[in-house]
Parts: sequence; C-alpha cells; structure tokens
Amino acid sequence: MTEKKMNVESFNLDHTKVKAPYIRLADIKEGQNGDRIHKYDLRICQPNKDHMEMPALHSLEHLMAELSRNHTDKVVDISPMGCQTGFYIAMINHDDYDGVINIIEQTLNDVLNATEV
Repeated sequence: MTEKKMNVESFNLDHTKVKAPYIRLADIKEGQNGDRIHKYDLRICQPNKDHMEMPALHSLEHLMAELSRNHTDKVVDISPMGCQTGFYIAMINHDDYDGVINIIEQTLNDVLNATEV
C-alpha cells in the first residue's frame, strides 16, 4: 500500500530522520509571469524533541526579518514554524543555495551583534 502524499510538503518529510540544525530547499512555486518563490526550511531545533520558547522565537523572527534585508532584496518573508523549531524563508528569483546559506549566515551574525529587537 502506498503512503498518501500530503499537500503540504513538510508534512511528507519524515521528521524522525532529519537532524537539526540544517537548511534545506523545501519548495519552489512558479508564478504565471515566471517569477519563482523558493521556500527554505531553516531548522534550528530537532522536531518532536525540542523547540524554541516563544519570546526567543518572536525576537529572532523580527531580527532576521529586518537584518536579512541588509544582505539581499530577494527576501519575501521569514516566518516561524508553528512547531517552534525553526523558520521558513521565502525568496523570490533566488535559486543559489550557497548564496542563501551565506545570506542566512550573515543575518545570524548580525543577530548576534544586535543590541535591541
């Protein structure tokens, strides 16, 4: 018997087999005019084992949303996962995985140097 494929990509991911922290390309959507949205999964905590506390998650969300835009104009959105284990990062027309890693690294370094949220 085949396993039912869910509509939400991350629901098809076996969360018992992934090892946080990691960054992966989770999805690509193409608009009718050819623009492509790349959704990245930035996983900080191990799913079903750990999570970030809401005040830290919320602060990190605001800092990353603001500071990431100092490194690229391709960020569409940075959203916390409901399970509080990481973030989804949506970028438009940016399919360079190594470039995304670099943007996230620069952003997280900026977060470390931030003095306020």
